[in-house]
Amino acid sequence: MRRIGNAITQYPLITATVVMGVIAAALIGVGLEPAAQWTATLFVAGVVLTTGIDMIRDLLRGHAGLDILAVIAMIATLAVGEYIAALIIVLMLSGGEALEDFAARRARRELSALLERSPQHAHIVDDAESTESESVRDVAVDEVAIGDVLLVRPAELVPVDGELLSDTGAFDQSSLTGESLPSMLVAGDAVLSGSVNGEAAVRIRAVRMSADSQYQQIIALVKDAESTKAPVVRLADRFAVPFTVVSLAIASAAWVISGEPSRFAEVLVLATPCPLLIAAPVAFLGGLSRAAKAGVIVKGGAVLERLARVRSVAFDKTGTLTQGRPDLIDVRPVDGIDETQLLRLAAAAEQYSSHVLADGILRAAVARGIEIPRATDASEAATNGVTALVEGRSVVVGKPAYIDGIVGGVHRATLESGQLAAYVAIDGRYAGALVLADDPRPESASVIAWLHANGISETTMLTGDATATAESIAQIVGIRSVHAELLPAEKVRLAAALQPRPMMMVGDGVNDAPVLAAADVGIAMGARGATAAGEAADAVILADSLAKVADAVTIGRHTMRVALTAIWIGIVLSVGLMLVATTGLIPAVAGALTQEVVDLATILYALRALGGRAVVLRG
Repeated sequence: MRRIGNAITQYPLITATVVMGVIAAALIGVGLEPAAQWTATLFVAGVVLTTGIDMIRDLLRGHAGLDILAVIAMIATLAVGEYIAALIIVLMLSGGEALEDFAARRARRELSALLERSPQHAHIVDDAESTESESVRDVAVDEVAIGDVLLVRPAELVPVDGELLSDTGAFDQSSLTGESLPSMLVAGDAVLSGSVNGEAAVRIRAVRMSADSQYQQIIALVKDAESTKAPVVRLADRFAVPFTVVSLAIASAAWVISGEPSRFAEVLVLATPCPLLIAAPVAFLGGLSRAAKAGVIVKGGAVLERLARVRSVAFDKTGTLTQGRPDLIDVRPVDGIDETQLLRLAAAAEQYSSHVLADGILRAAVARGIEIPRATDASEAATNGVTALVEGRSVVVGKPAYIDGIVGGVHRATLESGQLAAYVAIDGRYAGALVLADDPRPESASVIAWLHANGISETTMLTGDATATAESIAQIVGIRSVHAELLPAEKVRLAAALQPRPMMMVGDGVNDAPVLAAADVGIAMGARGATAAGEAADAVILADSLAKVADAVTIGRHTMRVALTAIWIGIVLSVGLMLVATTGLIPAVAGALTQEVVDLATILYALRALGGRAVVLRG
């Protein structure tokens, strides 16, 4: 009953039209048809007046909408005494709003799920030093500060981005990444806000405030996506003039040929344009929802349209085509230095480094069961290296020029394409090199092959990395052209010149933000929290998988096909029925009811944008 009450208040015109129809039927039932006709006529005339005023305002703003057909149809049906048909047209127009609302809610379901699940509260552990105490206090998630230790109970949402303090934890990240299997994490791993904790309570240390956490960033992107109007909606509007002209021409011809003014009304009741007005936006909302479910936040229907038309793609290398996590493949100590000791001391110093190679060195040491000692007096020279005191020994790890400038005597390691090296000095002497390789993502070659096989004529790599490394990765994954050793401004210049258009750029780092913003379509690999890139991009991939690029293109194309097909279904059915109505075979009342069926069929077709075949990558 509550739902019925809400519907009545939410859609007053529908309610008033139904009530008026009941009154008219009752008056006819007691033999007062003239009263029924006057009552219905006055009501419809009021609707015509208000709709006409809105229509004139639109025309003054330079927007020729499709409501003019409905207004003319209502006037025509009243003029020939078809007041029941006029009521049905009013019901159809007002019911279109209700149908659109229902369809939009259905299509937006996956997008809205993110907003509805936003974390609201957090449990702060009062005695963070105790591993036994569970004394907690509840605070609003906005009050959590960096460094706070939080308790996350079973099945609860992680309120802010944090570092896992418990030994292990299982987290459902499906709403963030689209990955259905739970993520098994260990102490020290990053835990994203919005993840759902498993069956055991865990502790995390907050590393970001709520406003800066992954989930809030996603919510901001979702709100962006929902507020953008798709160009295809405007395309539907552009159908207004030719469709109106054709409809009036058919109706006028039917009147002239038959000599019956009622024939004009009978044709126009079948020209009401709800399918054009509703189907396209419903399709695009469905596409946005499907993309969100697949782990891709798309910032509006305009992006989906451009994705459907993309003809060239440029990629960053590190973290995009490659895994962005270099793995240690060789330890090369100088004579007199133990291999394990070299790795042990280097890992101890690298604990305090933010360089991309540091993580690979630390992971290798842990994987080999090496106990990493604490370091003191650690300092980092940004992009060059780190120095630290480890067990009383001076350790320097970094680029060869940096090490050579401190201790001298550096011997550059012989590297193959795609390999990188970190150089180590111990107690003022060059001690050796650690060789790492950032391998391509396992899916990269398949994604590039899929793009080439599906209408993408040009693929390019735009990277700041060394030429030899870039060309090696490009050859492995199938990229056709390479531009290496680029500054951000050079990436933007080359992207602007890339043909054919539209052009899509895929990147992940802060240095990619300018070119992502400049591209026709910018897609950011956002699984690791590349906030600057995500804000600049048109779409953000939440899962750590390049395969989502193929998903995004596929969803864009499918959505565009559905939207345009829905528009043409509405046009073809309406014109066909109008032609039949010229013969007099479809009375005005029957025509109005038939058009309702056309509306519903068209909207239901538009909901096909929610589905579609999944991308199958080979290789």
